Amino acid sequence: MIEEIRIENLGVIGRAHVPLGPGLTVLTGETGAGKTMVLTALSLLLGVKADPGTVRLGAPSAVVEGRVTGVAGTAVAARAEEAGAALDDDGSLVLLRTVTASGPDAQGRSRAFVGGRSVPQTVLGELAAELVTVHGQTDQARLRSPSRQREALDTFAGAEHRAVLDLYRSTWAERIRVQAELEDRTARAQELAREAELLRLGLAEVERIDPQPLEDVELAEEVERLAHAEDLRAAASGAHLALSGDVDAVEAEGAATTAVEHARRLLEQVGEHDPALASLAGRVAEAGYLLADVATELSGYLEDLQADPVRLDTAQRRRAELATLTRSYGADVAQVLAWADEAGRRLLDLDGGDERTGALQLRVAELTEQLTALGGQVHERRTRAAQRLAEIVSAELAGLAMAGASLQIDVDGLEEPGPHGLDRVEMLLVAHAGAPARPLGKGASGGELSRVMLALEVALASEPGSATPGTFVFDEVDAGVGGRAAIEVGRRLAALARGTQVLVVTHLAQVAAFADQHLVVTKSTSDGVDVVTESDVRTVRGPDRVRELARMLSGQEDSEAAHAHAAELLALSDVGR
Repeated sequence: MIEEIRIENLGVIGRAHVPLGPGLTVLTGETGAGKTMVLTALSLLLGVKADPGTVRLGAPSAVVEGRVTGVAGTAVAARAEEAGAALDDDGSLVLLRTVTASGPDAQGRSRAFVGGRSVPQTVLGELAAELVTVHGQTDQARLRSPSRQREALDTFAGAEHRAVLDLYRSTWAERIRVQAELEDRTARAQELAREAELLRLGLAEVERIDPQPLEDVELAEEVERLAHAEDLRAAASGAHLALSGDVDAVEAEGAATTAVEHARRLLEQVGEHDPALASLAGRVAEAGYLLADVATELSGYLEDLQADPVRLDTAQRRRAELATLTRSYGADVAQVLAWADEAGRRLLDLDGGDERTGALQLRVAELTEQLTALGGQVHERRTRAAQRLAEIVSAELAGLAMAGASLQIDVDGLEEPGPHGLDRVEMLLVAHAGAPARPLGKGASGGELSRVMLALEVALASEPGSATPGTFVFDEVDAGVGGRAAIEVGRRLAALARGTQVLVVTHLAQVAAFADQHLVVTKSTSDGVDVVTESDVRTVRGPDRVRELARMLSGQEDSEAAHAHAAELLALSDVGR
């Protein structure tokens, strides 16, 4: 339930607080007083696209804040928490929307907040779908749409029906997916066969050459070494001689290891007289050990290093073989092996193409059979629900001063299954006794549509298990209605409000008389500009309410006749409820 709405700088409204409560709340006032802006504010909280032009002239931005109660433990709370919002301690949820003005120095942007957390505008729309149903003139026009008529019938049919319908829809979506894959495979059969043949040729070539992991890297190193064997031998031999010398050579005393050893002995001889030199002697000894190790490794390298033209030729030819693979299947052997692994899996899938096609055909047949069975269940449930709904709405229409009128709901089969079942749902109105049944989309006037829509909502709210929101908003649902019909509209709105919150904007005193709470919007003038302030949205009771109803009846709030009529309406509403 929406507990309150606070509005700043929206249209004619400078600042206003709109308290709402359970039951039926009506909003009245002179034309242009700001009632529309209250509904505009509510629509902003419900995620409707913002219009910067609605920001009050001269104000940098408009702000709308609403508080919703009774959402703890509901889908609304779950979605809000998923968006990062938090409920207040009393379990209520605060919604807020800001709209900046458009102009040279303004961007005309809108921001949405839920439970203190900034959220995308779409989140408000998702919450609104669970919280509020809004009916206005455009909604009456949408009632002419067969899809909206079908949705209304499915809502009325109850939770079990909607569960079967959801299963049908998921099965339909799966069948569409499988059918698309089957058609794609069939259309691409030759292309897939060519792909498989190319994969086989490529895998055969990889298998013939049989590359090994890192083989290209190791061969590159080996070829480089064999191609420069003499240069490597000369360098290693010279370095070995420089380090360790040759014991048979006359100049062996000049070798690096010999010189280092000589330096170590000199330092050790006097090290006992100076710790600094003793430390240096140790470091020279370490250098000697390192040079000796390097000399030993160079000796072993020289023994292993051999010029091998035959091996060099073999390695180069192997590299050329690997190059034929890397030119086609990857930058190096690692990528070639990865391609071969992926290609093998892809070829298995393609080689099983006939089996896969057969499996898809079988799956399509299974899903079609399931759709037929589920569609039959949906049709039966819709047919039963259509009869009940038509009876209830027809009874309501009789009470709404449409004597002899009735609603007929046809549930006809389609030639092919559709995403919403096997049916075409159409609502037809018999406007009076003896009149032909005509589709709502063609034969119903605005006033008749208003009453049919109201009768539908009363029927939906009264059916156990039907999905109804916590709040209904009706914008001039009484358009085109007057006299006794207006009284009956008020009575039905009051009946609907027994189980849910109903907010109605009306110009008819016959409707307003049935309200549990009556709000009046007026406007005042400040500095020559019309404005609605906190004091201009007020709840009227007792004599003030009689005066407002008198104004609505005759335009003269002080007329004694109008006062008497207003009092009579209030008494009638009490009796009727």
